[in-house]
Amino acid sequence: MLEALSDFTAGLPAWAQWIGVMLISAIPFVESYFGAAIGVLVGVHPAVAIAAAIVGNAVSMLAFVLGADAARKKVRSGREQAAEPTPRRARLKRMFDRFGVPGVSLLGQTVLPSQITSGAMVSFGASRNAVILWQCISIVLWGVLFGLLALGGAELLSLR
Repeated sequence: MLEALSDFTAGLPAWAQWIGVMLISAIPFVESYFGAAIGVLVGVHPAVAIAAAIVGNAVSMLAFVLGADAARKKVRSGREQAAEPTPRRARLKRMFDRFGVPGVSLLGQTVLPSQITSGAMVSFGASRNAVILWQCISIVLWGVLFGLLALGGAELLSLR
C-alpha cells in the first residue's frame, strides 16, 4: 500500500506533489508520519512534505472529531444516562482515564490512527477542544519526527 501511495505522489507533476502528500496523509494508518516520509522520499522539499502531511492528517482528524462529537450529542439528547456500561466499554474507559487525552493522543498513534483515537476519546466524553489540541500536537510531533528520519535515512543511503 505504501508503495502505491508513493507511486501516486511521485506520478503527480512536481508542483502538485505536495497536494498528493496532503491527500495520502488524510488516510487513516498513513497519517502525518508516513505521509511526511513518503513526501520526503519522493523528492518534495522536506519542509513542504512535512507541512502538507500535517495539514492533511489534521483536517482528516478534525472531520472525525467533529463527526464523533455531533453523533455523541445526538445519541445522548433525550436519553437518560445508561445505568451500567458494558464490561468492554468500562475497560476502555479505564484505559482512557489512566492515560488521559494527552497520553492517548501522543502514544495512541503507535496502535491506532489519530482519527480513530480522537473519535473514541470524544465518545468517552473528553472535551472536543482538548482532543483537537492534543491530537494536533501529536500529529505535528509524529510528522516532524518521521519526516526528519526519512530525510536522514535518504541522505545516508544517498536516495536524495
